[in-house]
Amino acid sequence: MKYALEVCLVAFLAVSLALSSAAQSPALQQGISVELVPTHSASAVPDADSQDAFIVAVAQNGDVYLGSNPISVAELADRARMTPFKRGSAIYIKADARTPYSAVLPVLKATGGGVIPQVLLTSQSAATESVMVSPKGLDVSFGSTFPSNTVATLVELLLSPQQDPVLKVNNDQIPRSALEATLRRHFQKGDDKLVQLRADAHLPFAEIVHVIDRCHAAGARVYLAEAEK
Repeated sequence: MKYALEVCLVAFLAVSLALSSAAQSPALQQGISVELVPTHSASAVPDADSQDAFIVAVAQNGDVYLGSNPISVAELADRARMTPFKRGSAIYIKADARTPYSAVLPVLKATGGGVIPQVLLTSQSAATESVMVSPKGLDVSFGSTFPSNTVATLVELLLSPQQDPVLKVNNDQIPRSALEATLRRHFQKGDDKLVQLRADAHLPFAEIVHVIDRCHAAGARVYLAEAEK
């Protein structure tokens, strides 16, 4: 009887350790590791963890990878065009927060403009980083046209002689902290929930993602425009 109890105890401990190990496993294991941008309004994208997910990484130095394999932007465009995406699939882009936006733009161009959605992968919050959860991301569109009979709100993020970039909404400069509230006021007046985002190519990618995050929090669909140079 004592032996049987010992066997059961060992089995229970083994299962508990296995579950604990699984819970500690961070999501999105495949591909190149980069420093993702933390966000608040990103949505869960569990398909980004599937074996056949189309994940493009942009390292801090600007190198581009498809999965774990280095790839040129021209080759990436061909692969994105020729890949038979399943219904509901997306192109996932995980770019280092510190890389210049100018290094991410060619990837957005190479994978955009088609019917396959683009999703910018973001980091998990500190509260969930030790628990196994789905990857999260922000959906965007690059090179796509606006739906007919709609008008987008123009949001611009520009370099400034000061430390922080200048943020404008329809040419009016606003504090960055006021972006979400400003967009909500526009939408409450009947404006379409569409944002055309134009940002300086020299800014760190994290700056652009933070603005996209606030636009999403306001309920807007974000269309990325050619960068300010």
